[in-house]
Amino acid sequence: MKLATFTHRGRTRVGIVHDSDILDLAQADPSLPHEMSELLAAGQPALARMRALASGAGTRIALETVRLEAPVMRPRKFLAIGLNYADHIAETGRGAPDFPVFFNKQTTCVTGPYDPIVRPRVSTALDYEGELGFVVGERCRHVPRDQAHRVIAGYLVVDDVSVRDWQFRAPTLTLGKSFDTHGPIGPWIVTPDEVGDPHALELRTWVNDDLRQHSNTRNLIFDCFAMVETLSTVFTLEPGDIISTGTPSGVGMPTQNWLVPGNVVRIEIDGIGTIRNEVVDESEAV
Repeated sequence: MKLATFTHRGRTRVGIVHDSDILDLAQADPSLPHEMSELLAAGQPALARMRALASGAGTRIALETVRLEAPVMRPRKFLAIGLNYADHIAETGRGAPDFPVFFNKQTTCVTGPYDPIVRPRVSTALDYEGELGFVVGERCRHVPRDQAHRVIAGYLVVDDVSVRDWQFRAPTLTLGKSFDTHGPIGPWIVTPDEVGDPHALELRTWVNDDLRQHSNTRNLIFDCFAMVETLSTVFTLEPGDIISTGTPSGVGMPTQNWLVPGNVVRIEIDGIGTIRNEVVDESEAV
């Protein structure tokens, strides 16, 4: 299934995407939660109910008539990892980490799959990072790697937008990763049964029509399941938490080929979908 958060006629709720339309779960079963994190927290009974609804009758809305929002509009946690592809490590000139380099993106950076990326007035060093992300589906702690797949609700596309000069002002990286609008995610959450092997997905990033990044998630150094194991050793993961898995080579930083207003960043992951975000200046943002 493809689970989406959408707005239609002034109301925001959750639906199931199928081809060119979306099943409105609020109409199909009003007893189901209308917000994504709450829906995921409802667990297997809610998931089974959604699967039954997906193949049956219900109010379906043309996808082109709705606004797709960030699938999880305000996750409790948005975690990302640095230096997780060997080719990206090489282009940064840094050594490969022995332990995963996690950092926080503040959740106020989250924005929709087609919303603008705002270049802040305090910097021009604006960069893109196409990444595979996954969404936690249940509250969990101390999850061993071989059980990690059980707590992942699904996968999505992430742009870990980075303001590079602010990123390196503090060792936590958080400031340069958390500007408002610098966390486009979506276009929906694809459940694991539909994705198959999350470590065999082609990833591509374009700026305008220029292909900047092309890799495969098989090249991850620390894969999705290893990331769950490490993070859940330290703290509780909760439904709706977003974890982004790192970017391959091809970012703008090595050549300082920064994003400028008017650029359009498009990130595509096979089996999941595409997000598309235009860069605007902060002075032009609504």
